[in-house]
Amino acid sequence: MKSPTRTASSAALLALVLGACQREQAQPPSATDATPAPAAAAGEPAAQPSTSPVHPLCPATPGTAPSGDLTATRIAAADGDGSRGLYEGPVWNGKALYFSDFTFADGFPSRIRRLTADGRLETAVEASGSNGLALGTDGALVAAIHDRKELSRFDLVDGSRMRIVGEFQGQPFNSPNDLAIARDGTIWFTDPDFQRAAGPGGQDKTRVYRVGTDGNVSVVDESIANPNGIALSPDERTLYVAGGGEQGVLRAYDLVDGQPRGQRDLATGVQVPDGLAVDCLGNIYLTEHNRRRVRVLSPQGEALATIGVDANITNAAFGGAQRKTLYLTGAGAVWSIELDVAGLPY
Repeated sequence: MKSPTRTASSAALLALVLGACQREQAQPPSATDATPAPAAAAGEPAAQPSTSPVHPLCPATPGTAPSGDLTATRIAAADGDGSRGLYEGPVWNGKALYFSDFTFADGFPSRIRRLTADGRLETAVEASGSNGLALGTDGALVAAIHDRKELSRFDLVDGSRMRIVGEFQGQPFNSPNDLAIARDGTIWFTDPDFQRAAGPGGQDKTRVYRVGTDGNVSVVDESIANPNGIALSPDERTLYVAGGGEQGVLRAYDLVDGQPRGQRDLATGVQVPDGLAVDCLGNIYLTEHNRRRVRVLSPQGEALATIGVDANITNAAFGGAQRKTLYLTGAGAVWSIELDVAGLPY
């Protein structure tokens, strides 16, 4: 399928595009269709109520955080050649898992794949040039794009692409990698230089950016070398960013009225931190690329659990009927693990 390109031609149209870029299209589980939380057995911790304002996609009782050392299982239908490229940017749209599938060939060619609930692997968009993915309320995908160095919106019906934003101070971005979208449409994204060679131009630094609903692009942080994974807390009062390479960092930014107002490091010395996911209790699922594992941390940075996989890992997202399935992407592989806590879909 070809991917025709459209460009937002006015501030009003751009605001409309950004305003549509909210969380998962499907509604959160209701009191009548949600699976009741099982009663805690003697000596076991009870399911934890949320300590933050409830996210629209989070149940009132999110569940219990994982603990100990766990292992995720490969999904056979999605097995690929991990020596040629990576799977990245998983997002759950209520019916299927979408992710980017890109190779290490010149230009890092990429396509968007769809793993259906019944285990079929399909191609949703050819030649997407994409890395990280998010979802708009209208079912369109919002993507961090390395081939055109921009943020794009994809229509999954016809495969068309619309540019949201593609430059800062008159220059293209390096290679937008991952993104998080607030409920008001504000977009936060990382811009390392991993796929900078995919197209001409770039920035003099690698940065974390904020795109307001008016289309204005501003710098959040330029002190993290190659910032990578990014996520918002369920109450959207904290932004999380991972990056820094071999001895990386997980950094938290306090948000006030949608603007960063302070920062702190939750974890340092992280070995090649990559993508992030967040559960409805606010815990962070930090992937460590070369260590082939997920570190589960509390909002205060306390170590809770690890989840191992059998190849290099890139990113994470919650999905499934109750969003208690944690999906993980990596080197030619998708893994899953069933947890006792609900989480956010990217």
